[in-house]
Amino acid sequence: MLMKTDPDQSPGPAPRGDDEGVPVSVKIRERLKAARHRFHSNDNIAEFIQPGELEQLLDEVTLKMQGVLESMVIDTESDHNTGDTARRVAKMYLKEVFAGRYIKGPSVTEFPNAEHLNELMIVGPITVRSACSHHFCPVIGRLWIGVMPNEHTNVIGLSKYARMAEWIMNRPQIQEEAVIQLADLIQEKTQPDGLALVMEASHYCMAWRGVKDMDSKMINSVMRGVFLKDANLRREFLALVPR
Repeated sequence: MLMKTDPDQSPGPAPRGDDEGVPVSVKIRERLKAARHRFHSNDNIAEFIQPGELEQLLDEVTLKMQGVLESMVIDTESDHNTGDTARRVAKMYLKEVFAGRYIKGPSVTEFPNAEHLNELMIVGPITVRSACSHHFCPVIGRLWIGVMPNEHTNVIGLSKYARMAEWIMNRPQIQEEAVIQLADLIQEKTQPDGLALVMEASHYCMAWRGVKDMDSKMINSVMRGVFLKDANLRREFLALVPR
């Protein structure tokens, strides 16, 4: 015998998730705020991005960038040069020039200082590429790193200094803060007696726009430990940095 189905008890559509339709950027931002984690332009937020969400973020940024092009009155439908520009720009920001915000830091294998190295070591010049957080214009330059090890210092491969620099620099920021962030990371990984960094860079927010000065460069340094206390060691490092 067939039973009649009570229309008031029909299963109806499957329940929707509370966050269905919510932009992925909003979900990530809510996690950051709940954890009281800062998300300034030069902060890494990789631990708050779940698997698959970076691709969703790429789609979202592509859509927003398409809106920017439309607001700039660029006909992307009939202009063969800009038809896929929104996607290219979104991919460039998220996966290349600002990737240091969205991916975890490079793996750095540390070895004990078995030979008790205690002489000044300089790595560089390392080419650095970043962008100013004021105009998103390129910052291109060179970096030198001086390390004064002790018997307890962790030894890392030379390429790892370049990897760490790339990870820190691939974010929108100002040069002064970028060098400090990199110094903090190297200090944490190696624990040397002294650490010195010098960065020299051209800022295209000044060369490409504004005063359009192509020759000016910014040079800044960070000195830690014995480099800060020992003037002779500091002078030795600076003298060995080619200019």
